[in-house]
Amino acid sequence: MNSAPVTALPHPTESADPGAFARPDRIHVTGGTPLSGQVTLRGAKNLVPKAMVAALLGSAPSVLRNVPQISDVRIVTGLLEAHGVTVRTGENRDELVLDPTSMDRADHAEITAHAGESRIPILLCGPLLHRIGHAFIPDLGGCRIGDRPIDFHLDALRAFGAIVDKRPDGLHIEAPQKLRGTKITLPYPSVGSTEQVLLTAVLAEGVTELRNAATEPEIVDLIAVLQKMGAIISVLDNRVIHITGVERLHGYVHRALPDRLEAASWACAALATGGDILVRGAQQGSMMTFLNMFRRVGGEFEVDDDPSAPGIRFWHPGDSLHALALETDVHPGFQTDWQQPLVVALTQAQGLSIVHETVYEKRLGFTSALISMGAQVQLYRECLGGTPCRFGQRNFMHSAVISGPTKLHAADLEIPDLRAGFSYLIAALAAQGTSTVHGISLINRGYEDFADKLNALGARFEFGAPSES
Repeated sequence: MNSAPVTALPHPTESADPGAFARPDRIHVTGGTPLSGQVTLRGAKNLVPKAMVAALLGSAPSVLRNVPQISDVRIVTGLLEAHGVTVRTGENRDELVLDPTSMDRADHAEITAHAGESRIPILLCGPLLHRIGHAFIPDLGGCRIGDRPIDFHLDALRAFGAIVDKRPDGLHIEAPQKLRGTKITLPYPSVGSTEQVLLTAVLAEGVTELRNAATEPEIVDLIAVLQKMGAIISVLDNRVIHITGVERLHGYVHRALPDRLEAASWACAALATGGDILVRGAQQGSMMTFLNMFRRVGGEFEVDDDPSAPGIRFWHPGDSLHALALETDVHPGFQTDWQQPLVVALTQAQGLSIVHETVYEKRLGFTSALISMGAQVQLYRECLGGTPCRFGQRNFMHSAVISGPTKLHAADLEIPDLRAGFSYLIAALAAQGTSTVHGISLINRGYEDFADKLNALGARFEFGAPSES
């Protein structure tokens, strides 16, 4: 089966045919061919939408570069425009200019329509409270990988002085007076909650101290954005961040850091299919924990520090892959978003591998599809890692034992979440026969032009109904 012609997805702010972003929501993948070639990363999915939200805080336009064409960017674009923010493409296709100078309240129905199932709207709260004194947040969605309560967010907003009113249509949040700096200790180093505090504290009166903060590279890059806008933020030892509120912030010009999570996904695709992929834009510094694990499992990589086109080449050297034990954790530990694609590669490793998921209690649920393809995976409620986690003794199947190598065969697969979706593509590419993967629109949330990239790597696939030939 030959791959179908692939056209680039339109940028969220381009006046392209709105139907061009919506291909058939299933893809037919014929596996057994090693992926070989190169792909190029753009800005991190876990940073770019948040940097777009940060533009709300400025008194002048901001310019964000290295913006990927993903649906999360389209969602935030719609939400910002609903509040009167002008969002347009800059001089280059991957550049956005965000002008918040005419922002105003938005219609609740319009906010709900643009938000869809995304959880991003909760991050607009702090900036909106500072700029217009009110925020409305509809029911939140996002990937169904475990309990991700917004209580951390709401408690933080209340600590700043906001009033939260839960109504049938969503959350109505008011700031009757200027928000004030406060002391907050997160019960878990949540990335979203850390972002919430940063986006709220920078214009709050006084000093905010945040303890047990997340310190992922995307958090550091968001801090860099805010500092460029005039914020005063100090990152101390032991996950402590101090933010001194300022009276006014201006716009920024910033190039988003590349997506290290997408880079790891392509690395695992090379490993699972016996391929060789050069990932342009991948950076060694933000991926060291992953690179160590990649090498331990038997993969090879080479860092290219060419300043004009840096990247990392990942390949399967041809020898047997090694079973290993891994435990996900917050940064600088092994990222939970790296776990799912690597598990696909571990089905081809010799021996018993153990995976202990400590971040999202339901993330290993995706392995049921791998079992249907012939993988040998057993889930356990016990903490099989070196450290007991918060899910122990709570009846969550959050540990896995993977026995390999096993030959994967084609199957019908239904995508449950973003990272599982790309992992299913990897499994289908590694399997014998033609698999059908349903719900691929979820992959567009975080993987830019994934079909174009698969084409460039020699993958065999087509969208919609299978070819008759």
